[in-house]
Amino acid sequence: MFANRIEAGKQLAEKLAELGPENPVVLALPRGGVPVANEVAKRLKAPLDLVLVRKIGSPGHEELAAGAIVDGEEAQVVFNPDVLRMLGLTESDFEEKKRQKLAEIEERRKLYLAGRAPLPLDGKTAIIVDDGIATGATVKAALKGVAKRGPKRIVLAIPVAPPDSLADLDPLVDDLICLEAPDHFYAVGAHYRDFGQTSDTEVQRLMREADQSGN
Repeated sequence: MFANRIEAGKQLAEKLAELGPENPVVLALPRGGVPVANEVAKRLKAPLDLVLVRKIGSPGHEELAAGAIVDGEEAQVVFNPDVLRMLGLTESDFEEKKRQKLAEIEERRKLYLAGRAPLPLDGKTAIIVDDGIATGATVKAALKGVAKRGPKRIVLAIPVAPPDSLADLDPLVDDLICLEAPDHFYAVGAHYRDFGQTSDTEVQRLMREADQSGN
């Protein structure tokens, strides 16, 4: 069990330092992934950026993820086929939701990054970091979006995730680092003593400090 996201980030950073990635750019999934990724970026002396992903909820059951969408020159959408079958819906039924989520993503870019453009990834090692993975839908969308941006390598680094989600994501990356992969996985927060919500203000502060550090 991790004390908090900062401790998890420090442990993850040491594993990534052993990997020795070339020309790393650390990409956090906000909000909870940012404190973790910040520790990684500091340890690797790498720039920190965000991958902005939004869950696409099911009609009438918003907590049930039908898919996820990530921003970029070409927005990437990943749907959960099992959920679509269960609901009797198709991907085309979510066109309006996709537009709404992209608008939300743009608002978050303005909020967290003052609207600055994403950092270039051409020829870089893109290290995607979150505070943990449950189903993996949002991370899968993030990975597909990042792959479109031309990195030389893609590394997924997370403190905790269930083995089945890791097996699903492994083919999408060059390296996968996960500190804990319990067979009996309940929820990400169950593996932290302090899993309080990361605020928008905290994300803004960490991103501003990372920009000022000039890594």
